[in-house]
Amino acid sequence: MSSLEIWLLALALAMDCLTVAVAAGIIQRRWCGRTAFWVTLSFGLFQGLMPLLGWMCTRYLHGVIEAFDHWIAFGLLLFLGGRMVYEGMKGEKSEHHFDPSDLWTILLLGIAVSIDALAIGISFACVGIAGLNEMIFPLLVITLVSGVLSLLGYAVGVGFGKRFRLPVEPLGGLILIAIGCRILYEHLMG
Repeated sequence: MSSLEIWLLALALAMDCLTVAVAAGIIQRRWCGRTAFWVTLSFGLFQGLMPLLGWMCTRYLHGVIEAFDHWIAFGLLLFLGGRMVYEGMKGEKSEHHFDPSDLWTILLLGIAVSIDALAIGISFACVGIAGLNEMIFPLLVITLVSGVLSLLGYAVGVGFGKRFRLPVEPLGGLILIAIGCRILYEHLMG
């Protein structure tokens, strides 16, 4: 793979991270350095580690991983998105809202938006990337691009959330569900 192809691949993989980070920022409506740090780290790191995991498992579990990775991503995003919609519909007086600053929520979102990157790792093995040293540059680029776009997305979301006081929690949940459906559709139809 050329450097340009790797950067374009990283941008494509980071789009889900960007979208979810924007939704998290909109829901939170205020800048929180801790949340920004964990969103950036979690989304970037998982996006960079999943291709490595897919590449390492290719020799042993190629058919198994490809057979169900999209179902895991779909299930996690459906669960988190459904919870957001439900919590948002309960109204402002509810005590338990979806919290995009919760570390476990951020980690689950990081895993969910990066599971499709397992397939990228499998494709790396299929195009002849045989050694770990050949994986370093693509993984660093994917991690960097995903992390930076997640941070920018979170910042944009916070700005948007401050400006517009809309009931965004259900909208954010629908966005997560839509991403999960897109991942499932692409894997089942692609």
